[in-house]
Amino acid sequence: MKSGGETPCAFIELADGQTVEEDELKKFCREHLAGFKMPKTFVFQVLPKTSTGKIQKYELRETVKKL
Repeated sequence: MKSGGETPCAFIELADGQTVEEDELKKFCREHLAGFKMPKTFVFQVLPKTSTGKIQKYELRETVKKL
């Protein structure tokens, strides 16, 4: 169990015209991250941001709760 009962999750916002498969991301993470840091879930969406451009983490947490 992770700190605070959370497990790693990756939110992906792709640039216009770009594509990536979840398998490609998993392979990349396996090569570059320790096993316990490997995201269990990959979520593809536009990241919610404030008017100053900061990512709204509480909205990301709500998204994961709905999964």
